[in-house]
Amino acid sequence: MNTTVLEYVVFFAASLMMLGGAVGVVMLKNPVHAALGLVLTLFGVAVHFVAQEAHFLAAVQVIVYAGAIVVLFLFVIMLLGVDKANDLSIEPIPVQRPLAAVMGVGLVGLIVAAVVKAGDAIGTVNPGAGIDTATAENNDGNIQQLAQNLYNDHVLAFELTSVLLIVAVAGTVLLTRKWPKAGQA
Repeated sequence: MNTTVLEYVVFFAASLMMLGGAVGVVMLKNPVHAALGLVLTLFGVAVHFVAQEAHFLAAVQVIVYAGAIVVLFLFVIMLLGVDKANDLSIEPIPVQRPLAAVMGVGLVGLIVAAVVKAGDAIGTVNPGAGIDTATAENNDGNIQQLAQNLYNDHVLAFELTSVLLIVAVAGTVLLTRKWPKAGQA
């Protein structure tokens, strides 16, 4: 089998995984099943990263997103008991649907404007970007710069993000805890 044909097969299989998972996230009524659809979508993205030889991004995609973040989603879903049936015909905030439509149209407009603006810059190199291209002598130059940037220059923001996630989980546990009534021990 020709390698080009194999690349197309992998591309289309991963794309079908992503589309199937995305449709599942939107269409499935059970939140746990929707979260599993999200896992399928994230694995499809990881396959695309591997096909583009971005193995580090594929590993991060599987470990961080498909692993940790979706497990956190499932933990919160199970803890809050969101899987119980809710009446979706009751609007808690009546203006939220029209506002969401306006925001969606605005977001699509911004994306289209960014694609049109960036269309001229495709294929050009920005020498002031500060990122060295990997050469034969230094294949890990970009990874070293990424590590330097994350763990030295922005370590406070990196650690604050982890503290924020821990506080969010602890707050969820406290908010959903069923406290005993005054007469019960």
